[in-house]
Amino acid sequence: MRTRRGFCYPQTQPLSNMCSEFTNTHKRQKRMLSEKPTGEEDSDFFDSLPDDLVLSVLTKLISTATSPSDFISVLITCKRLNGLSLNSSVLSKASNKTLSVKAKNWSDSAQRFLKRCADAGNIEACYTLGMIRFYCLQNRGSGASLMAKAAMKSHAPSLYSLAVIQFNGSGGTKNDKDLRAGVALCARAAFLGHIDGLRELGHCLQDGYGVKQNVIEGRRFLVQANARELAAVLSNGNTKQPLLTWSINPFPNQPPLLRVTTGSGCPLLSDFGCNIPVQEAHPANQFMSEWFSIRGGFPGQGMRLCSNTGCGRPETRKHEFRRCSVCGAVNYCSRACQALDWKFRHKAECAPVERWLDEEGEHVPGENDGGVNVDEVVVLDR
Repeated sequence: MRTRRGFCYPQTQPLSNMCSEFTNTHKRQKRMLSEKPTGEEDSDFFDSLPDDLVLSVLTKLISTATSPSDFISVLITCKRLNGLSLNSSVLSKASNKTLSVKAKNWSDSAQRFLKRCADAGNIEACYTLGMIRFYCLQNRGSGASLMAKAAMKSHAPSLYSLAVIQFNGSGGTKNDKDLRAGVALCARAAFLGHIDGLRELGHCLQDGYGVKQNVIEGRRFLVQANARELAAVLSNGNTKQPLLTWSINPFPNQPPLLRVTTGSGCPLLSDFGCNIPVQEAHPANQFMSEWFSIRGGFPGQGMRLCSNTGCGRPETRKHEFRRCSVCGAVNYCSRACQALDWKFRHKAECAPVERWLDEEGEHVPGENDGGVNVDEVVVLDR
């Protein structure tokens, strides 16, 4: 169409063509916005890290973790960390804190995790799972085998636990006791610096139990155990409480003594006036204490737990542990537990009775040399 001056109006496009062109333009703009120029892409630095470096970091983490939740948080982070965290080189370095499973949370998955760590060569996992299987799950053969595996790698707690099993004949009969084997295992644990092993060996030498009696040498091991215990506390920097405290002597006409005045102090070091906190029990002992506490505090009909707080070992047959020959209210899996509990608690509670009976009303003389002789324990209190 022409105007008066000869110009033509622009020819209009159909509406369908205009809509199609607008749609194509919008798609082109959207595609340009979605595409990023080369060199400006966001790099995932974690995926670019080599596996060796990530494994090194995970090994450091699992060896210094303070609870299992620290390691579980890593497992649920991503697939790559989950896969690398279950590598045998990582699991072999897991600390006892990482393996400290709670008895109330025990499950098949927890047992599989401990077994996987044990198969990876983790001696703490071998010991913890061995104690749980031997005493809690009553799988004696598998538990003893796992502890022996750790003991062959010079794991002191495993050596000491196997010594206790030999002394008591745990898992068998009274005739299954092997005192010489127990002393040998205890000596090996003491050589590695295990405090309870030193105490047990010292008492065995003093009493001539499974070894030729040597009072002087036995007392030397007891003093060494006390010194190592004090050194362990001081090295942890846990000295907020005063180390020296005065307590009034209960006997008249005698001067006051330097002793532990609260229940939080170390029992045997009270002789030296040291008020230091008690060492934390091993996660395996904590598990056993919680396990039997949930089940009423008794491992079975007519069987008891070791009376020493923090031990948690149960009897595997009736009258297996030594009992106090005066009151009959307490029993101990070892002489080390006996000495600790005597000075920590039982010395103030022990009351003589004419006879003490078991749950069925029958007199029980005790398996180990007539039970615990309090006169022998009093000697340790001097």
